[in-house]
Amino acid sequence: MCRTGGAFLRLPGLHAVWVGTVRVRTAGPRGSQAVGQVELHLTAQSPSQPRGTAAPLPVLDQRARGTKFIELSVRSVLNTPASTHMGFWSINPYVGCEFGCTYCYARDTHRWVMERADGRTVGRAGVALPGTTDRLTDRPPDRLPPWEAFEKEILVKSDVAEVLSRTLIPARVAGQSLVIGTATDPYQPAERQFRLTRRILEVLRGYHGLTIEIITKSPLVTRDLDLLQALSQRNEVSINISLATADPRLARRLELRSPVPAARLRALRRLTAGGIDAGLIIAPIIPGITDDWAGLARLMEAAKEAGARYVIGSALRLGPAARRRFLPVLEREFPELYERYRRHYASSDLASRVYQDALTRRLNALRQAFGFAGDEASSRRRRRLEESARSGHAARQSDEQAVLI
Repeated sequence: MCRTGGAFLRLPGLHAVWVGTVRVRTAGPRGSQAVGQVELHLTAQSPSQPRGTAAPLPVLDQRARGTKFIELSVRSVLNTPASTHMGFWSINPYVGCEFGCTYCYARDTHRWVMERADGRTVGRAGVALPGTTDRLTDRPPDRLPPWEAFEKEILVKSDVAEVLSRTLIPARVAGQSLVIGTATDPYQPAERQFRLTRRILEVLRGYHGLTIEIITKSPLVTRDLDLLQALSQRNEVSINISLATADPRLARRLELRSPVPAARLRALRRLTAGGIDAGLIIAPIIPGITDDWAGLARLMEAAKEAGARYVIGSALRLGPAARRRFLPVLEREFPELYERYRRHYASSDLASRVYQDALTRRLNALRQAFGFAGDEASSRRRRRLEESARSGHAARQSDEQAVLI
């Protein structure tokens, strides 16, 4: 190997390759790499493919209405608390979701992944990173805008279970939860075909002493009731059924293709009847739309009837890509709230701290009224959810912005 001018290395018989990362490991304990050995992480690049672009991802399948399922190869699947600034580990077998909920914050996660797949380097705020010229609006001509791509270009981590089995070290996650479905629903319609979430659970079945949580809107989770029961014998397992409103007409205005509220509540009842620790997560709670006392009380009552062990909730989070999808819906369906939302979420992804504190007091009062208060496990889940919703987004709010309702 010889070094030529610039940042490229030339290898006999191969095209030039761009050096992504070079790590030099020094001598260490027995079994470590030898002194001076260099480990190169290289990204092959053909002469016809300009630097900063990537080969198209393979399409696994396509629906008649245009949704594509795109294979995404991964070398790691576990997100650490340090990388996400959350108090738990997480894993997501899919990126993007066919349910297409208009408010979903995960549209921004999908955007970041697609930008990396396109060979672009754009920061989380949509600003080009140092040394690049990309902008949020830069994308290949055939690429859908981020707000639409989220629900029509579903990234499928086909090898997620195999990678998990190689990389999961139980001691590293000891004492912390491993949450499946923090970015997109692990039981969305794609799971019927690809069965990645079930394969993840089959891998986890070989361990004991883990704390495993699942977040989903889909009754499909009950398909895996037998596996969840087996997992619960050796691990702490809980299922969070997500539901923003018990009103089916309101739900349809906010969530284009997600399961109706009654179907989710039936799934919750079946899980708890099967001995699974399951509860209701009221998320997102949308200011001025789903945060009223009567609506939240109706959800609490329905959760109680379904045998829920706990109820937790969090306020709406609205990042840049999510705003582009949700604000037009808000203007059409709830025009009286549009301008207040536009001003408030222009400076923060989150509802104000004042609003969140008031919402917490309302939820606590309702939990007390419906007999959900006093459970320490529920309290830990609630605190973790509230902390994760606030982490990394501290922003000083004006009095005008502090109240949305």
